[in-house]
Amino acid sequence: MDVEVLNHFLTVVREENISRAAERLHVTQPTLSRQMAALEEELGTQLFIRGKHLQLTDAGVLLRGRAEEVTQIIDKIRMEFKAGEELSGVVSIGTGGLMSAQILSKLISEFRALHPAVRFNIYTNSADHLREQLDRGLLDFAFLLEPVDIGKYDFVRMQVKERWGILMPKGHPLEEKPLISRKDLLHQPLVMTNRANVQKELAGWFGGSMEHLDFIATYNLINNVANLVSDGTACAMTLEGAVNFLDPQKFTFRPLSPDLSATSVVAWKKLSPFFGAASAFLSTIKRYAKTE
Repeated sequence: MDVEVLNHFLTVVREENISRAAERLHVTQPTLSRQMAALEEELGTQLFIRGKHLQLTDAGVLLRGRAEEVTQIIDKIRMEFKAGEELSGVVSIGTGGLMSAQILSKLISEFRALHPAVRFNIYTNSADHLREQLDRGLLDFAFLLEPVDIGKYDFVRMQVKERWGILMPKGHPLEEKPLISRKDLLHQPLVMTNRANVQKELAGWFGGSMEHLDFIATYNLINNVANLVSDGTACAMTLEGAVNFLDPQKFTFRPLSPDLSATSVVAWKKLSPFFGAASAFLSTIKRYAKTE
């Protein structure tokens, strides 16, 4: 399967039209149509529902995801092996709602002062998804909240404390409290993370069980349930760092009491053969961790 054909497939998907995709790719419409037909024949399945606007079949949706991953990796390889004395390339970093991730702006600023040709791809998602991206080689590094299984990774542990607390809408009755206790949450509709190992940590804070509490939803990113919080439907158990993405005019964060905190790590694939931009940035991360 030719990488160029996968790129052409992705262009067709974006344009939803063979003619427009052919114009963008500077090829003839018959040529592009034959490429797509040959791709379907090679895979033994229909990829498009043809009409005024092309739509993907389930197989087409699957191929789109795989093609995006493959083309990203190919682009990354090309950048890593790009000739020239000046350090260049793209460093891909995954983050979540963590206080420790706030060091990224400082690290990138200092790094680019020395290597201005290097670019960064910052990707935000849940820890479980970031680990998948690390495993597939789509990310060089990821900030991960502990507890997390890091047996497959090398890492440096960050010293910043990641505090758990309650996110509530402005004007909520609990806003008057500087700290939120277990008792405060007994009759309060709540949402929490869908990560099983983190749920165990939260259950421990509640005394070992959360069956007596009113949890109405779970989330992988706090942004997904922000509307439930802003309209007063529920409060969210979340990390302090996650609220930095939300409008401070609409939300209030209060830490838990007794304190519930976690640590985080910057992780990368074990024995990963880094060189070029990623290798240089890894040295920057390690240097920061030592001086922190």
